[in-house]
Amino acid sequence: MLRGETTTRSLLTPEALSAKVQAHGVARLRDEAHIWVILDGSDLRKPYATTMEGLQRVKRLAGGGTVPGYCTLNAIGVAPAKRGLLYHRLYSSAAADFVSQSVEERAAITAVGAALAPLGAEVTWILDAGFDDVARWGDVWMQGHHLLCRLQHRDRWVTTPDGTACHVQDLTPRLRLLARVETELVVQKRGQPHPKLQPVAATIAATPLAVRWRPAGRTTAEGEEQTQACWLVEVRLERVGLESWWLLTDHPVETAEQAKEIFRMYCQRWAIADAFKVAKTCLGWEDVQVLGYDAVRLLVALGWVAAGFLFDLGVTLEWAEVRLLRRLGGGEERPHRPPGKIVLTRGLRRLLAVLATEAILAAEEQRHGGLPPRIAAMLGRTPAR
Repeated sequence: MLRGETTTRSLLTPEALSAKVQAHGVARLRDEAHIWVILDGSDLRKPYATTMEGLQRVKRLAGGGTVPGYCTLNAIGVAPAKRGLLYHRLYSSAAADFVSQSVEERAAITAVGAALAPLGAEVTWILDAGFDDVARWGDVWMQGHHLLCRLQHRDRWVTTPDGTACHVQDLTPRLRLLARVETELVVQKRGQPHPKLQPVAATIAATPLAVRWRPAGRTTAEGEEQTQACWLVEVRLERVGLESWWLLTDHPVETAEQAKEIFRMYCQRWAIADAFKVAKTCLGWEDVQVLGYDAVRLLVALGWVAAGFLFDLGVTLEWAEVRLLRRLGGGEERPHRPPGKIVLTRGLRRLLAVLATEAILAAEEQRHGGLPPRIAAMLGRTPAR
């Protein structure tokens, strides 16, 4: 197809890869009674790019301001000893098919909910503070799923169990200490120069509240207002100079064991977010240099295939995409030694080089009507007149 020898549409598209990854993720989670879905946004930053198609502004990794880049949404399903990638999409506010970030987030929640519906499992969505939005919570509750979300807006309006309206922060005196736990987290304790994985103790307190929401909130199909019973959970990390976690969940939090379970659930979301960062670094997602928007989406989707193999997300050597990346990366077929991140990264980079080269050659042909004679002869293409 790259050489113009066929007009058959390639099956190697971002949509096809994402659908295949999702199907495998759902299959891995089959027969599980409880599934946690961790939805996370991750920016792909290209601070020095100027001509890549569809660039938008994203937050700078360190410090204030923004840089050129793209946005992604990724969802991983978690069950005991199992993980599966359930959703991936790269999008940009500068792309022709973009409507709004809200539409992208609602589409992700809806797609994952539809994929998991046949399993009949109890599903809990674990969301970070970026999803502190009653409209997103409504998307979750409309599907009959549970919610655990870190709060960003402590001045949001809620109601107490007796129906009194108040801000979330006004519930602080009502918090009741339920448990103290010890675990390992990547944190920077007071007096330490850098964060590191280390033991940390935390106290957990909770109080009930209620949230008013509307189905299909902030759309033309918005439904009548409903009330959801929830709990505010506060987690304080001891000797850590961080603001306490304020979590909202519709799971009951009345006992020490229930409080510890909520803590474990949110820590799992934190661990998955770290895995996103490691995968981005190991697989060089931000090294993408191809000019075409669809080519960027394809390469990042292939990066998720490679990450799925490395992080045991249901992707194996049976996948033709993994075998192709291994071959492109110079890896050999060894039954007891699967390819590692170096081989898969090299394969992604070589594929990136092919797409970048094709974009440059296409631009040259369009500008001059063909390629220089000797290069055209070597590639079997039309020379410039």
